[in-house]
Amino acid sequence: MPATHSGVTALYINTTLKKSPESSHTQALIDQSAELLRSAGATTDVVRAVDHRIAPGVLPDMREEGWPEDEWPELAKRVMAADIVILAGPIWLGDQSSVMRSVIERLYGHSSETNEKGQGIFFGKVGGVIVSGNEDGAKHVASKVLYSLQHIGFSIPPQAEAAWLGPIGPGPSYLDQGSGGLETDFTNRALTFLSWNTLHLATLLKSAGGYPSYGNSSDGWSEGERYGFRGLSRAD
Repeated sequence: MPATHSGVTALYINTTLKKSPESSHTQALIDQSAELLRSAGATTDVVRAVDHRIAPGVLPDMREEGWPEDEWPELAKRVMAADIVILAGPIWLGDQSSVMRSVIERLYGHSSETNEKGQGIFFGKVGGVIVSGNEDGAKHVASKVLYSLQHIGFSIPPQAEAAWLGPIGPGPSYLDQGSGGLETDFTNRALTFLSWNTLHLATLLKSAGGYPSYGNSSDGWSEGERYGFRGLSRAD
């Protein structure tokens, strides 16, 4: 019997290039993962990034740099409220979408912010990735996205990626008739493992109150604390 994960919140950010209400193959993959999370008691939220005016840049609010509009600060509140953040998007030219990259850059804009322990603002949050497409590049995209998330403080559990790929070149996409997407066991298994592993880790971190601050507080390091690090002398 699976443990209950009530109290855990998850945010999916869909980085498709298609504005709502256009059908999104990425969204279909998100929906299946989100349903698993909800069945375990978690609360889910979904953002389609392209529906929002997200200014380019690496600051929390690009209006401070002269952009007339920037909806990222409002979206960032939903990121900060989530225990799990899963970035999902298509493959274009063998790589992540331009919208995915823009979202990652805006997340990076918060890398200098700290929590109440002086750690990076995303410490204690769990990250994952979902990829869709009909060309090669799923592992390439997943590796870049997961690296970016852990670099800014997200925790990545085992098997934190899921993907579906159709035939290389023109052909049916995930939801298209005859694609076999919904029946693909490898993808269904990966979606299931991604969902449960992010839930398990988020629940563990939440129950522990996040990470201990010793040895990883940016504020502490700035104040001169070295957490036992001594380094080598030139003579060594």
